[in-house]
Amino acid sequence: MSDKGLSDEAAAAACKDGDAITKFLCLRLAAATMLRVKDPVKSLDFYTRILGMTLLQKFDFPSMRFSLFFLGYEDKKEIPADVKEQTAWTFSRRATIELTHNWGSESDESQSYHNGNSDPRGYGHIGIAVPDVYAACKLFEEQGVTFVKKPDDGKMKGLAFIQDPDGYWIEILSPNNMVSITS
Repeated sequence: MSDKGLSDEAAAAACKDGDAITKFLCLRLAAATMLRVKDPVKSLDFYTRILGMTLLQKFDFPSMRFSLFFLGYEDKKEIPADVKEQTAWTFSRRATIELTHNWGSESDESQSYHNGNSDPRGYGHIGIAVPDVYAACKLFEEQGVTFVKKPDDGKMKGLAFIQDPDGYWIEILSPNNMVSITS
């Protein structure tokens, strides 16, 4: 690598074809990225009302005192009624978020979660694709959402970052505008 990062050629050379069985795999954000939330009422409101996601399924684990909430961009009418079918369906979605609530954290004033964007840095953000970043940000602003970056701030124009109730960053981007941002 150079001081300019990994070249396109080196990145392409580092990528190998997976075993044939991997052709049937799909990335699920929940499998790789679970977000701990302090207050599920605030988080569920944010992810459903503000971001327009649907609660796909909820799991409670009373003996361990936590709940999991799976959300995604799915039509509520397509969620199976049978619990076994619903579980298989939930875990087969291509893009879901898994919010984990440890019971009682909403009442603990000292409880907060590291968002990965302050030191020490780690986890960064999730991304949400929208047709129009500016229209989405206008709506977010009207709803009192906290912005990390507005679309015309900084060097990368046309994308934004907002925060959820726990301070996790969410990138707001338009797939049609990414070529101009990345070049």
